[in-house]
Amino acid sequence: MAPASRTEFPDPVLVTSTADLNAVTARLRREPFITIDTEFVRERTYWPELCLVQLAGADEVVVVDALAPGIDLTSLGELLADENVIKVFHAARQDLEIFLHLFDRLPQPLFDTQVAAMVAGYGDQVGYDNLVSSLLGAQIDKSHRFSDWAARPLSPAQISYAAADVTYLRDVYLRLVAQLEREGRQDWMTAEMDVLNSPATFRPDPETLWERMRPRTSNRRMLGMLRAIAAWREREAQRVNVPRQRLVKDESLMEIAATGPGDVDGLARVRGISRGFAEGRSGQGLLEAIAVARREPDASLPRPPKGRGKDAPRPSAALVAMLKVLLAACCERHRVAPKLVASADDIDRLALEDAPEIPALQGWRREVFGTQALALKAGELTLGVENGAIRLIRA
Repeated sequence: MAPASRTEFPDPVLVTSTADLNAVTARLRREPFITIDTEFVRERTYWPELCLVQLAGADEVVVVDALAPGIDLTSLGELLADENVIKVFHAARQDLEIFLHLFDRLPQPLFDTQVAAMVAGYGDQVGYDNLVSSLLGAQIDKSHRFSDWAARPLSPAQISYAAADVTYLRDVYLRLVAQLEREGRQDWMTAEMDVLNSPATFRPDPETLWERMRPRTSNRRMLGMLRAIAAWREREAQRVNVPRQRLVKDESLMEIAATGPGDVDGLARVRGISRGFAEGRSGQGLLEAIAVARREPDASLPRPPKGRGKDAPRPSAALVAMLKVLLAACCERHRVAPKLVASADDIDRLALEDAPEIPALQGWRREVFGTQALALKAGELTLGVENGAIRLIRA
């Protein structure tokens, strides 16, 4: 059972030295749980640049200046790895990506209050300030939301703003844990956290990134080219530490996959590719990737992802609409966020296939929605309206 919540918080302390950070992390390792947030910048880089780490225990709140000269974050990594301390985040994905890159491992164990809020029925990807308002009746000052966190010195207002992201988070966590316990949804939460506990979530395979571009073609040679150059772009963006879209935009990759330029002149004619880029190291690397893809045997070329390509079957728009209504009704009944139960791709595949291998037909999602979706398709379930709400009627 979670300990009682508290509503008063100590003033935040700015930590700028290794000695002070080591003392803080030693104290926090005696806590049953801590709350964590980060501030970072990444507009011009592939890897996020960590600027601040906010930490809160039962009796202290600290804001660690990750850019302070000479500061060593080793003890922070040891705290994050301590399996006796639960690490509580809100909307953890970007924070976890930062820590995985910095320490080569994910914090353990994890609890994400945004995921918990979706499991508990507070809506799709509810924001931290809205969750604080709903659960605690408190308001968070968001006036420093767009601060340049890499600029120094930090103002007292910036430090207070950053600290608020972990102080209220303690009570949010306690309230959500209590609610999940009351409603018997701890197993649901555990299943959802498995995704965040996997390093693969934050280190996508470069060879599969082409699928995210949703190419509308069945030409396997073009798909093979797209696979090769999308993988090259990902590795090159990491090497030079620039965002992948800043290196080469998706539209340019699609044109390159279709035309397969073989020299600097051809590459420079692609929209969005400059002559300087084409002549430089990155351009030469891209041309080499194109040449390798051109030699790939037909047998190893990729096929269009299921349900993609210009000749792929399309689901009935009416059936998709009915499944979406059913999803909303089921999630309303169980008080869980629809986005957590079934994605748009899940719905399309349910409409097209008899028994697709999708999350919506597995585990607790099948209980909430999947079984009813299959019954609707089989004509064993109809939808009606009663007292202003959708009613599920068994045939």
